[in-house]
Amino acid sequence: MKCKRRGARRFLEDAAARGLEVDVVERPAARSLEEAAGILGINPGDIVKSLVVKHRDGSFLFALIPGDRQISWPKLRALVGVNKLSLPHADVALAATGYERGTITPLGSTTAWPVYADATITGRRISMGAGAHGRSAFVDADALTTALNATVADISEPN
Repeated sequence: MKCKRRGARRFLEDAAARGLEVDVVERPAARSLEEAAGILGINPGDIVKSLVVKHRDGSFLFALIPGDRQISWPKLRALVGVNKLSLPHADVALAATGYERGTITPLGSTTAWPVYADATITGRRISMGAGAHGRSAFVDADALTTALNATVADISEPN
């Protein structure tokens, strides 16, 4: 439980330091994207996944992808200017961010990795992980990408 509070606190402190307004809600666990969207009363595409992506050189980046889409690896590799990127194992993602899978967010990450946001999230209110299981944060996507100095580009494709 201590770890849950610490991640949630890091998330909120980082959002506040960036002047970012977030509304955090407690929610029950969901077994699918559709169930999570139903619990939150939103469309699946309004849930944004914060994915940790590993470079061959050992560094990382965050990719913010709508729940109803997936990373387009060719687009992301071209944008980053590398020929190899991968999703790390859960323990590596935890070491890189301080967050367990399912709670990962760039806000409050133990290392401020670069953020790449899919262009389809812009112009709307989204939900994202809030640093702890059973918590979701609602935030204006444009304010989020500005606060994170994110590169906004076409980096996804339909599931």
